Amino acid sequence: MDNEQKTAREDRFARGLEVLRSVDGEAGQRVIDSLADISPELGHQIVAWGFGEIYARPALAPRDRQLVTLGMLTALGGCEPQLDVHVNAALNMGLTPEEIVEALLHSAAYCGFPKALNATFVAKKVFTERGLMPLGEQPA
Repeated sequence: MDNEQKTAREDRFARGLEVLRSVDGEAGQRVIDSLADISPELGHQIVAWGFGEIYARPALAPRDRQLVTLGMLTALGGCEPQLDVHVNAALNMGLTPEEIVEALLHSAAYCGFPKALNATFVAKKVFTERGLMPLGEQPA
């Protein structure tokens, strides 16, 4: 890799790291750090491509990107650790706990109850950790 390529790679990573920190805060950095001893290149690509190229695109607001991300991770299933990070990110981007719960309830119609339940329990864990529980009265 020549110096120009190395500089471009470093620039993409720096841009991505800035976006990652604004969206995920410390949780995103912990994910990247956890890859350092097994696949630092995967960590680099998550930051440089995922956040520096995809998350940085202007056509969707960060808040809306988080709604889409929550829906897709719920639909995939088995992504509870990533849902934890992105429920936190959704809160960081201005979504309310009630909006997150509503989005996960809405996912039940498309993803099924088991996936919606798993995602909702992840949200409950995050809300509890952040002192946002209980959410209040639920309709009868």
